[in-house]
Amino acid sequence: MPSTQTTRSEPLQEPLKALLGGNTAKAMSEHLGLRTVGDLLHHYPRRYAERGELTRLSELPLDEHVTVVARVHDARVHKFNRGQGQRLEVTLTDGSGRLQLVFFGRSVHYHQRQLLPGKRGMFAGKVGVFNRKLQLSHPDYKLLDEDSDQETVEQFAGALLPLYPACKQLSSWSIEQSVGMLLGALQATGWRGLTDPLPDALREQRGLIPLPEAFEKIHRPRSKADIAEARSRLKWDEAFVLQVALARRRAKETELPAVPRQPTPDGLLDAFDARLPFTLTDGQREVSREIFADLATEHPMHRLLQGEVGSGKTMVALRAMLATVDAGGQAAMLAPTEVLAQQHHRSITEMMGELANHHSSAKRFERRAVVGDGRELGGAEQGTKVVLLTGSMGAAARRKALLDLATGEAGIVVGTHALIEDKVTFHDLGLVVVDEQHRFGVEQRDALRSKGKQPPHLLVMTATPIPRTVAMTVFGDLETSVLDQLPAGRSPIATHVVPVRDKPHFLTRAWERVREETEAGHQTYVVCPRIGDDEETAPAKGAPAERAAYEEQLPGGETDGDEGADSEEKRPPLAVLDIADQLASGPLAGLRVAALHGRMQPEAKDEVMRRFAAGEVDVLVATTVIEVGVNVPNATGMVIMDADRFGVSQLHQLRGRVGRGSAPGLCLLVTDMPPESPARARLEAVAATLDGFELSRIDLEQRREGDVLGQAQSGVRSSLRMLAVIDDEEIIAEARDEATALVAADPELADHPELRTALDALLDEEREEYLDKG
Repeated sequence: MPSTQTTRSEPLQEPLKALLGGNTAKAMSEHLGLRTVGDLLHHYPRRYAERGELTRLSELPLDEHVTVVARVHDARVHKFNRGQGQRLEVTLTDGSGRLQLVFFGRSVHYHQRQLLPGKRGMFAGKVGVFNRKLQLSHPDYKLLDEDSDQETVEQFAGALLPLYPACKQLSSWSIEQSVGMLLGALQATGWRGLTDPLPDALREQRGLIPLPEAFEKIHRPRSKADIAEARSRLKWDEAFVLQVALARRRAKETELPAVPRQPTPDGLLDAFDARLPFTLTDGQREVSREIFADLATEHPMHRLLQGEVGSGKTMVALRAMLATVDAGGQAAMLAPTEVLAQQHHRSITEMMGELANHHSSAKRFERRAVVGDGRELGGAEQGTKVVLLTGSMGAAARRKALLDLATGEAGIVVGTHALIEDKVTFHDLGLVVVDEQHRFGVEQRDALRSKGKQPPHLLVMTATPIPRTVAMTVFGDLETSVLDQLPAGRSPIATHVVPVRDKPHFLTRAWERVREETEAGHQTYVVCPRIGDDEETAPAKGAPAERAAYEEQLPGGETDGDEGADSEEKRPPLAVLDIADQLASGPLAGLRVAALHGRMQPEAKDEVMRRFAAGEVDVLVATTVIEVGVNVPNATGMVIMDADRFGVSQLHQLRGRVGRGSAPGLCLLVTDMPPESPARARLEAVAATLDGFELSRIDLEQRREGDVLGQAQSGVRSSLRMLAVIDDEEIIAEARDEATALVAADPELADHPELRTALDALLDEEREEYLDKG
């Protein structure tokens, strides 16, 4: 770690308060998360407006903070409330569209005197809709003074205006002024003490400009060429420093020991394959070969298994688990919910048949005392016990499961977070399989991995990767296997957006379609974002709507871009208990409607799922507790209420619950968001494709990468400010090669103190722990 003296002399580590004053620094810290000089200098302009051109008003995004450059067309004061109230309505134009500004209260006449027709200015605020017109309510603005001197006008018109990611408390131009103060102060000292993370040889070889010049050109560009030069340099900074961090992590991993787990010929895996009633797809066989090769090494596997919903990931994971048991180890599958854990346990024991032994004889237990290798003999020639461990199990069943794990009686365990509790011990944990990775934090995965005598092998399965997973994959930290073939027999799924605000009759038709599915002998899910019982707490004011929506309080939600925290308060999300009652007594009267949610007792949940699977329930109204793993082939309909409150990956997973049998599936995304909103665009994107890999790219583009080195999932606190994982794959790949070579030659960065300082700034304690555990 750098000494205190070094830290003080590094200008980017200086607190903003020292240069900008207390009030401005406090606002930057509280509302934008910017605390140091480096934080603000890395707060890059979102885009640039040329004073000679007007921003297109026809392309304004709804519900986002924007800064526009436009001209006043007219300004009128209107009276209301019998003359007691006044409002000023100002119309802006740029030739492509119009935007209305509205001011209320005593200041209307002041603003009217300022905003005269023909005046041009910058206007900042949050885009709303009133009477079907886009408007900014009480926006900040700065008029652009057009000097009569022709040379001055031309110079003014040609300048590039940096437009920064802003918020209600800090406008773009106030941020611009603060950045200008920092640049002036640093120029006055000749940027003394600044550490440049890029080695000189690398910078010269790549033709990249020095760091001070990059800061100048990104914040005060004289031309578009300046911006391009600065962006190229700053992208390399981010890519290279991150790649060095990941390269050092990979180097450490190659030093970790792991027990090789090679399948035994004619063992449990071969017996299982021989009993399969179908042929594995080519993709399943190829991915299994990749996994078996990793399991056979003396270093822990760290592999991501990507696959579409229904592509057979569980089958591949089970074969890896059986191979581990064959090699004398135990395998654990970690599932995010009890419903999914129970579903996996049920499907694994069904697939294994008599190979999943549930009863041990004295003879087998006696053999175990000698062998202790997770395998049982009896029933079938080979077999192993498959146990379930969840938090709601009875005391006796729990004690028995814990004993089976500790003695090695059980070769395979499927469980929830209960698996990572302190009292759970394994005889010899060889493989950890994590299903639906985005539901688990790094801490939880690490807690389970630490239960092995040596680090166990790790296999992560996820259908639609969340942004951080995609980013880590592109960054090369995970080995990746892809299952892109669907087994035979899967049916197509049609997806439609049901816009209830502009077309309320579509919702009526949606319930008619549900009734038609029932009359055809099929079943339907209706998903709501909230339970609606007395135990629920109201969402905190200003919190992103999605966070309040997930009754399970699990990670993986998303917000509509950088302004999620400032989103308007909406009505409460629709609730399972309310909708179930309304449907049963209204549009679906006469059908068998049941409710399912995460706070029901386990026995009650099991009973509802059993009845639905048996065809005794026509319509299941549920929370996202049915998001993954639930398999009812007769279910063909999926209606998602308040669909805009779910993330892309959740919508794709929910849709994957239907179309699992011979009949085609139908998915209806119900929303009251207007057509111009980002949330509506997200739903249209989901409706347009069934390709989970394409959706993960859309998700990534809309949400940014998340904090690649930390645990943040939303993208709002991304450490990738300039780099775009999808667009800059070439830079990332080149930076990875450079970083790998540098770390191989200088693992401790003894010859690169500037790079070490940059890493210390990037890798705070939380992120260091993430890398060590991830």
